[in-house]
Amino acid sequence: VSKTGAEGTVLDEAKNINKSLSALGNVISALADGNKSHIPYRDSKLTRILQESLGGNARTTIVIC
Repeated sequence: VSKTGAEGTVLDEAKNINKSLSALGNVISALADGNKSHIPYRDSKLTRILQESLGGNARTTIVIC
């Protein structure tokens, strides 16, 4: 926050984006582990939306720029 100077609504949006990306990382980590019985799809709207694409027999490639 000190580097960007984000305040108000922009700061709230940044917090929500970071929370969703963290939840996505947790889901991907749980899927990669293979031994976990619980995959935390419900932790964010992003992971709920991507649930069908990430789980099951789907093969997904994520490119982050």
